[in-house]
Amino acid sequence: LSNSLSFLSIMVRKFVVGGNWKMNGDKATIDGIVGFLNAGAPYNNVEVIVSPPAPYLLYAKEKLNEGVLVAAQNCYKVAKGAFTGEQSPAMLKDIGLKWVIIGHSERRHVFGESDSLTAEKTQHAIAEGLSVIFCVGEKLEEREAGHTKDVNFRQLQALVDLKVDWSKVVIAYEPVWAIGTGKVASPAQADEVHKWIREFLAQKASPEVAEQTRIIYGGSVTADNCVELGKLGDIDGFLVGGASLKPDFVKIINARN
Repeated sequence: LSNSLSFLSIMVRKFVVGGNWKMNGDKATIDGIVGFLNAGAPYNNVEVIVSPPAPYLLYAKEKLNEGVLVAAQNCYKVAKGAFTGEQSPAMLKDIGLKWVIIGHSERRHVFGESDSLTAEKTQHAIAEGLSVIFCVGEKLEEREAGHTKDVNFRQLQALVDLKVDWSKVVIAYEPVWAIGTGKVASPAQADEVHKWIREFLAQKASPEVAEQTRIIYGGSVTADNCVELGKLGDIDGFLVGGASLKPDFVKIINARN
């Protein structure tokens, strides 16, 4: 019976593929990306979300097929105020966005954002009506020291403590050692951590949250490895970096089709 329930949950969890453009692109580049994304539409049985740099959010949104959603790469934890350089969820919602990425390893490790700040930003974004791609993941030295579970569970516990609405969260497991390095967690490594995260959610949130929350993989996902990764039952999609700027991104979107 439990296997049947797990299968049904997988069917309910719609595959989702995000493209994080990071600090890349100009209007000409974005026109090219929009061109191949629109040409590949419609995308069936998969939710597609791309995340341009902040200055190009509206530009991309207005040009993309309505089947491709646009997410911001970051936001702050309050609605307005004296926070130079920041953007609030209310502002993102005001321009028609429904998604934001929070907790990417570059925010955590380059800009020093703590687990608590990341969780507070997520809680506020959800309260303002946005859905969140919430990123977790361990560094190479943490994995080699056997701390993979500890790191990912600590990052997730910050959300559990704030009692967030998990129906508005997609968890992106991104091993830091596999982001932009060309290294990729083997399907077995990725699947193992996804299972651990689902077990954590079952224990700390509820079995229903564990079954229904989408957990996606990020870290050097390519057109060559996406199909094999996409076959694994606990991997509900991908968060793609550099490869989302290239036409092969359409193959990744269609990994399960």
